[in-house]
Amino acid sequence: MAHHEHSAEDRAGSRQPQRFDPARAARLDDPARLAYLPPDDLLALLAPPHGSTLLDFGAGTGTYAIELARRRPDLRVIALDEQPEMLALLRQKLEASGAPANITPALPGEMEARGQTADRVLALNVLHEMGDVPLRALPRLLAPGGWVLFVDWNAAVERPVGPPRDHVYAPPEALERLRALGYHAVSARDFPYHYALRAS
Repeated sequence: MAHHEHSAEDRAGSRQPQRFDPARAARLDDPARLAYLPPDDLLALLAPPHGSTLLDFGAGTGTYAIELARRRPDLRVIALDEQPEMLALLRQKLEASGAPANITPALPGEMEARGQTADRVLALNVLHEMGDVPLRALPRLLAPGGWVLFVDWNAAVERPVGPPRDHVYAPPEALERLRALGYHAVSARDFPYHYALRAS
């Protein structure tokens, strides 16, 4: 998926009508997120092999990419986002002292242009925003034997945070959508406000 002006096709099939607004980026840095969706738990689910490549797909300002890279300095972490404004905020963080050195910010298309693939993909809070076309294209970024962990807001639980219920999926709907697009998908676990699905 090359970086280009975003067409309606990019979002066709998605549950949420608008892209995330970079003006609301500060929400992505709310430390409360790390409490209800702990990076250690995500790493345990992802179980990336030593020295492998982990792609944070839709990384935003890189809050989770940084936490995962810090915990696993052996990994190559690629923080991919379609919005250059988000990656600019991430680059500012990476210039700060103590930031992990094993993160590479990237726009869509840059990975494919470099021929890079990922052993594990974390797709956090993006399933409800992704159209069918980019969702079908995502497996092209996987190395042989690689897979995706989709973690998204759960429409089936009461939440004080996150998008409105009608903008997100309950786990059975999310599984159904992924399977309809050709994924082999299974439930991995539930968090207080999220579900996690493993898909390949």
